[in-house]
Amino acid sequence: MTDAADGARTQTILIVDDTPANLTLLSKMLQGQGYRVVAFLRGRMALEAAAKTPPDLILLDINMPEMDGFEVCRRLKADASLKDIPVLFISALTETMDKVKAFSLGGVDYVSKPFQPEEVTARVETHLRLRRLQLELMKTNLHLEDRVKEQVREISDSQLATILAMSKLAECRDDDTGRHIERTQAFCVLLAGELRKNPRYAESIGEAFVENIGRAAPLHDIGKVGIADQILLKAGKLTPEEFEIMKGHTLIGARTLQVVRDRYPRNAFLNFGIAVARSHHEKWNGSGYPDGLSGEEIPLPARIMAVADVYDALRSKRPYKEAFSHEKSFSIILEGVGRHFEPAAVEAFRAAEARFAETCAQMGDGKRPDGE
Repeated sequence: MTDAADGARTQTILIVDDTPANLTLLSKMLQGQGYRVVAFLRGRMALEAAAKTPPDLILLDINMPEMDGFEVCRRLKADASLKDIPVLFISALTETMDKVKAFSLGGVDYVSKPFQPEEVTARVETHLRLRRLQLELMKTNLHLEDRVKEQVREISDSQLATILAMSKLAECRDDDTGRHIERTQAFCVLLAGELRKNPRYAESIGEAFVENIGRAAPLHDIGKVGIADQILLKAGKLTPEEFEIMKGHTLIGARTLQVVRDRYPRNAFLNFGIAVARSHHEKWNGSGYPDGLSGEEIPLPARIMAVADVYDALRSKRPYKEAFSHEKSFSIILEGVGRHFEPAAVEAFRAAEARFAETCAQMGDGKRPDGE
């Protein structure tokens, strides 16, 4: 507890001693040094006062009725708001074990009675100075921690902006996809949020999962940068040979991200990115690509992305098709339950389908069906 006066820092010392003469002597001595002093004859009263207005230092006797100094110290250290206040024992007990016990309970110093005023004053000044330095260090560390968090956030935002730019570079080669990246990103967050309500996924989908899939979603088609224009931009249906080449975008994207992940193996975001890039075309019944995974063999982020990606593809105009309405797209997704899509993911889609339609309306590319 501190007060500012004439630019100086006034510190408060709490004294606990059941001998009135000792309280008077210590109080006058410390007040003469410019400290604010509060004094109590009983430990319980001192604890109540400290809880209301924490002091900067406590001088504590040991042999007291009702509650001895050891118990007072024990209770102080058990209180989160009081545990860092330095406790200086002043006692007539001179046995080594009493001193050891005092220090083991959290005392910072021990003065034996009868004491010399100069010694007490010197020790009080030393511990108050240490306390000031400790508080200043804590303040500096807190400020430093805030600055580090801010810088990490800036770096993270910069990295995400770079990744989004790379993803948009891959997307811009396909003139008809419009804002596909932003929409699928929003769809993944919607689906993950709904799946989180499912007791089955209560432990596996938390805030970090939702954040990571939102960040990683733009990476799902990044491998398309490695697909030739004559295949990627072909107006008609792909031949079987061309389709095999097109399927390779999943492996190109995953392998590219794996090179980065090898340097940062504990980066959850990169793990999500690899999962959605490689496996978002896998199907629940095992008929997808590139690995023919089925059921829960398919990474959960990719199962979520599968629904988001197909819905947006249905809603978007492509060289080989017009954009479908929300109702038709919704119906097609439901038809794929248990075959193309995980049932739980489709249930999440059903719960969020109105928000899917709203997102499409807000983030459309001008190629929606007439009347929408």
